Amino acid sequence: MPTKIAKIKRTSVIALPSLFTVGNMAFGFFSILNSFHGNFLKAGWFILGAMVLDMLDGRIARMLKAESSFGVEMDSLADFLSFSIAPAILMYFFALKSYPYGAMIAFIYTLFGALRLAKFNVLAHSGNMSKIHFSGLPTPAGAGILASFAISYTLLQMGADKHTIKWLANYMPTIYNVIALVMLLLSVLMVSNIKYAAFKGKSLLKPRNIRDLVFLIILVFVLIKYPQDIIFLVFCIYVIVGIIAIFYRIFRKMDK
Repeated sequence: MPTKIAKIKRTSVIALPSLFTVGNMAFGFFSILNSFHGNFLKAGWFILGAMVLDMLDGRIARMLKAESSFGVEMDSLADFLSFSIAPAILMYFFALKSYPYGAMIAFIYTLFGALRLAKFNVLAHSGNMSKIHFSGLPTPAGAGILASFAISYTLLQMGADKHTIKWLANYMPTIYNVIALVMLLLSVLMVSNIKYAAFKGKSLLKPRNIRDLVFLIILVFVLIKYPQDIIFLVFCIYVIVGIIAIFYRIFRKMDK
């Protein structure tokens, strides 16, 4: 009897992170539905909501020591829906529909997202996955850029200027005009070998000194005031830092 109870408890512990994974998948599904109906604000927020659930399921699994092969597969399926298919469909209806090859660009983004997740699974199952960095841009980062941009630009078009950072608003139309190139760049970065920080096991909510505390307070303030803009900028910086780092390593090798 104690053994059966222990097995039930263990099964419950393993199932808990999967509930967040299912929530991630549900948010991706509803994002797609809203994109079809032209509700780009909701579609974008559903993708960002899926990102939150994706972060929680991984952290909870590690905290409860409930990581499993089943969890990895479920997480990848949810990520493929929420961070590859959903942003591609959002961008197609939001900006690419009028492009001559808009559908193809959306498909390329979806395909490269699938390749990125397949690569992640292979590394995870082989035990060669680094806990310090990802190999290639994580799919949630690319999805975060596209979803937050769709939200910001839609708010700008609606005249909701108070919800948009002024200087960033000036660049929104330009970004909109080159969004196809942005998607192709993100697609290439996802399947590249560029190293991106994983932040696993680290908490950004635990400041180590006064400077960290001040930075955290400022970040929380601007995040509350301009959530979609800050998410957009943070992920853009994340992408750019990865690109700069690889050029830095190349130049260092040339100097030796």
